[in-house]
Amino acid sequence: MTNSQRISLADMAKGNNKVLLKGSSSELDGQSSPTIDDLTECLFFSPGDGRIWLEDQRMLLIHSSSFGLLRRELIDSVGLDKSRDILTRTGYLSGLRDAELIRNRWPDSDPASIFEAGTHLHGLEGLVKVETIHFEFDTEKGLYDGEFLWHHSSEDEEHIAAYGIGSYPACWMELGYAIGYVSGLVGSLVIFREVECQSMGHSVCRVIGKSAELWGDINDDIRFLNVTASDAEKPPEQDTQLNNMEPSLLDNQPKMIGVSAAFTSANHALQKVAPTNATVLFTGESGVGKELFASMLHKFSHRTGPFLAFNCAAIPENLMESELFGVEKGAFTGATNSRPGRFERANGGTLFLDEIGNLNLAGQSKLLRALQEREIERVGGISPIKVDVRVIAATNVDLRKAVERGEFREDLFFRLNVFPIHLPPLRERKADIPLLINHFYHHFCQLHQKSPSGMTHTAKRALFNYVFPGNIRELQNLMERGVISSEEGEPVDLPHLFRNESIPEEIIYSVNNQGNLSHSSPKEELNNSLLKHISKLIGEDHFLDLEKLEHNLLKEAVDQAQGNLSEAARRLGLTRPQLAYRLKKTR
Repeated sequence: MTNSQRISLADMAKGNNKVLLKGSSSELDGQSSPTIDDLTECLFFSPGDGRIWLEDQRMLLIHSSSFGLLRRELIDSVGLDKSRDILTRTGYLSGLRDAELIRNRWPDSDPASIFEAGTHLHGLEGLVKVETIHFEFDTEKGLYDGEFLWHHSSEDEEHIAAYGIGSYPACWMELGYAIGYVSGLVGSLVIFREVECQSMGHSVCRVIGKSAELWGDINDDIRFLNVTASDAEKPPEQDTQLNNMEPSLLDNQPKMIGVSAAFTSANHALQKVAPTNATVLFTGESGVGKELFASMLHKFSHRTGPFLAFNCAAIPENLMESELFGVEKGAFTGATNSRPGRFERANGGTLFLDEIGNLNLAGQSKLLRALQEREIERVGGISPIKVDVRVIAATNVDLRKAVERGEFREDLFFRLNVFPIHLPPLRERKADIPLLINHFYHHFCQLHQKSPSGMTHTAKRALFNYVFPGNIRELQNLMERGVISSEEGEPVDLPHLFRNESIPEEIIYSVNNQGNLSHSSPKEELNNSLLKHISKLIGEDHFLDLEKLEHNLLKEAVDQAQGNLSEAARRLGLTRPQLAYRLKKTR
């Protein structure tokens, strides 16, 4: 019998894996991996090529005083609130990456130790010494509750050195780390709040973490996740105005949410070009949010006119020119009145041309003239009309190849491609999926006046591991469908998300007893015949020896736990006395 077969038998004998999906700090014994020694062994120095590694992640060793200077310069340059958002977001990404590292490196460790490992890494990376008061979690329900003390906070030391004792907590990056690490393990948003801080004169920092739904209003906690170009361009008085707005009005504002590197890169490009009048070309797959980015670009530009969106693929070719450039009365049969086109209506503002690759060659010629001369001519007209319009285009096809095929004018391509911004597909924005799920869930609950009790762990895991061919638009549709289909007081589950179509097989994941994702759900494992599984493993012609099977299971668990009976008992779903009794009985 192979090791993998023995593990499978242990899984089945255990009957279920709930004990591995929830736990608390009371289960910690200090001996289960990953210990502080285990984590320290993951830190590698390579002086010859100038790199430091934590397992497979490159790290930096920087003077605390240098970080303090950077932090101070940031605050003085962009203000306290924006600096907090940036540093919190930085910590959040670091926490997410460390959570992934721990899951991959120690897949068969018990969950409580995996959660505790984040506190050790926080210290190993030189940020803060964490003292655990308590924590408990149930990843199947997406719930978490914990309290910690932070000693020797590096961020506090630098903040106090620069600004002295104040009236607000200052461990922003460390708070973001905690949110990212624990949210990455739970699979749903967990919010941490610093209720006491050394920067406020307290002896230590006290931090409380809870699942988002266990707090009240969390808008201030998650504002660092709602990244928009306005952050860089708004003067301080606009921040005050936004803070004084009614929550219902804020909720209806479009939001660009993300902290992933791919999203942040696109957002930074947007911030650079928004204040200018340059033509922008958004590229990316269908559903990645090109129109939202375009509307945000207009919103944070200096243009006072309207924002108009026009889909070049939605209008028949014979009507394309009249829709864009307008038509004079009598220009063709049915043109009983003169009317302006999109260019005239967008005068002083922004015209967004989506799916620009579908514009016919005649329309391309007129668009090129409009961009070059800043004037258009209506269909059937004889006089040019001056227009002041900023054009933003978008495409989900490769325009360079369209140029090579003779389907798109090369000179127009270069006119549009002044400032290209590529928007990444959702599969390249894994870190953003839990944030988007949380945003869409609450948005559609409010929009449709529904009150489900959250989302099941299976549904969240499925969405996290789905490739989303339809990108954010598909996720948005799935979340709206799920909320509408759910029952009051009951969680949104997979059947609510995928109704009439079959659930794609590759997205059904559950956590097995090694902490890995498997393709079968816990219910399926329970409903299958345990005897049939065992018979396949030992052979149909062999009789089952229950006493020997139990002895092998117990021995395997103790061996894997390196003689630690408490850990072996947890793996088998037993108490330590129960395990000791069974070991004695089967000798």
